[in-house]
Amino acid sequence: MIFLRRLGLQALLLLPLSAFAAKEGGESIPSAVSFGGMFQVVFSLLLVLAAIAGTAWLLKRFGPSQLGPGGAMKVLGGVAIGPRERLVLVEVGDTWLIVGVAQGHVSAVHSMARPPEATERGAPNVVSSPFAERLKQMLGKQN
Repeated sequence: MIFLRRLGLQALLLLPLSAFAAKEGGESIPSAVSFGGMFQVVFSLLLVLAAIAGTAWLLKRFGPSQLGPGGAMKVLGGVAIGPRERLVLVEVGDTWLIVGVAQGHVSAVHSMARPPEATERGAPNVVSSPFAERLKQMLGKQN
């Protein structure tokens, strides 16, 4: 909002003062820059900036990295061990990595082959809660 006010003030300051002066005959001097022309330029500029911001958002949201499910790496899970530190389980091919992630630092803690008892999705076997089972039944009945 402040940006728009400053932009409007600058547009007014750019208008030549001679546009407000009057000739001797009472006619006003034709202005080189009219309010309508200045409004058109400012509106066009804002439209181009909005198009750039919208395109950037769309690329970030639906960019090439987000298109396909799966890929070379999958994050299987993680646990917070501090306010800004986490341990993350990552699957790369047939290898599971435990990675320590801290602010500004990532390090491999442990690596191992993918266990044979791992499910097809790649997620480790997790004991589900009764609520999760009931929710799955309810969703199955809806579909």
